[in-house]
Formats: sequence, structure tokens, C-alpha cells
Amino acid sequence: METQLVISDVLFGNTEEKQKPLTVNELNTIQPVAFMRLGLFVPKPSRSSDYSPMIDVSELSSTFEFARLEGFTDIKITGERLDMDTDFKVWIGIVKAFSKYGISSNRIKLKFSEFAKDCGFPGKKLDKKLRAHIDESLRKIRGKSISFKRGKDSQSAYHTGLIKIAYFNADTDVVELEADERLWELYYFDYRVVLQLHAIKALPRLEVAQALYTFLASLPSDPAPISFERLRERLSLISQVKEQNRIIKKAITKLIDIGYLDASMVKKGQENYLIIHKRSPKLSVINE
Repeated sequence: METQLVISDVLFGNTEEKQKPLTVNELNTIQPVAFMRLGLFVPKPSRSSDYSPMIDVSELSSTFEFARLEGFTDIKITGERLDMDTDFKVWIGIVKAFSKYGISSNRIKLKFSEFAKDCGFPGKKLDKKLRAHIDESLRKIRGKSISFKRGKDSQSAYHTGLIKIAYFNADTDVVELEADERLWELYYFDYRVVLQLHAIKALPRLEVAQALYTFLASLPSDPAPISFERLRERLSLISQVKEQNRIIKKAITKLIDIGYLDASMVKKGQENYLIIHKRSPKLSVINE
């Protein structure tokens, strides 16, 4: 009989490098490296853009056990654009909720006040407006679709989402969440990482800098120079290239200013590159 995979198997299993559980708390959240590198959570655009470009994750997913056993080779992510300001915080809340209550089940319930706190929203702001924002984010996250197919021309496909069920009952003030156990294969890509939230908290409302941070935090130690073309792709900005480069440079400067990043920006030919010298998740670069 096949054993069902639950979220706790992912959140508390050993990584290759650390033989101890990873901690989810107000300063740390476990995020799949693939999610941070592929641009699921991006800055709000300067003009209306409800849908993000389709993200092809076929190459990244080729070694996933679920995809391999089922013969899936064409894997894509589609859906509404997810922002850093609210949607990313709600996703953090989802991960933290499962880390606490998903020990034996992929379906959990918790009070809205607790869920909002897990998302990082102040308790004194649990008003009607915030409830509407969180409910909208749950809808958007639930609507982010991941499709598995056996080749591009196949008529058969397995469709799931970042979350299987996301339900906010305003009458009882309860949030109900259910994960698709097959989805959590994504968390095994390139090991799991603990994304420390010091930088996120130090960059309120600076969504480009926040999104850039989540990307840089997912990179291995001593990464190769990163082209601005790659950064533009990750951030999914929709302005002119010259303006995008200006925005990216401003975000990099912010990450340097808060003590997260020690880096240089150089130009080779027609392209700009970011050269990372050091990263400090605890924002201690300027003190070292």
C-alpha cells in the first residue's frame, strides 16, 4: 500500500547538509528553492497585469519522484500574478500553519487571528479590510495552477495548485487549508532552505527589493555573476528594459544599505551583471 506523503514529511525531514529539523518561526520560513528562483512571487506591476507569464519548470522537475514515476515530462505553472506585499506573506502563513498542524494530515484548520499572525500581520490590524486582503490572496494562491503532462502533445494531464483547498469562513473566523501531497515534491528540489525574514521586514513595501532578496537567498555560495537579463526575468517587470535596469539597481542598493549584500555591479558589452561578494541573512554585512 502506498504511504501518503504529508507536509510534515517535508518540513521536518533531514536535508543533506543538516541532520536536524528546520525551524519555522517569525524569523524563518522554509521555502522551496525552485519557487524562489522561478518568480512565483513578484513585485506589483506599475500598470495592470493580472496574469504572470507561463513558467515552464519541466527541466527543474525532471528528477522529481512523482514526475518520474508517472512519466510526466512537461510541467508548467500558470495563474494570476502573486505579489510580495500580501500574497507572499499569506504563503508564509500557509507554510507556518502546516509546520504546526500538518503532522498527520494534509488538511488543517486554525483561527483567522492565528493565521494572520503567522503571515506577519499585526494583531491590532485584524479588521474587515485585512480579512478581505487575506481572503483574496488565498483565492489567488489557490488559483495558481501546476500542470503535469506526458509530453507537450499529450491529452492527459494532472492539474493541481499551490494549495488544494483554501477556505476562509468569515462566520466562524476559521481558515481551512488542504495540501496536495504530490505537490510537495517541489520542496525536494535542490534541498530546502531556510529563508530568514530579517531582510523582508527591513524592506517594508519595497517589493522589488523583497523579491530580489528571495532570489539571491536561494543561490548557492559563491554564485557566478548574474546578468540583469536573469534578474529581469525573475522579477517579471513589465516596463522598458532601461527602466527595469534602473529599478533593479535601486533594489540592489537597498539590499546593500540594510546590510544583507556586499556586491558589485559591472557592465560587460550591452549587459549589466551583479557580482556577489557576500550575503548576510542577519543583515550583518555592514558590521563585519
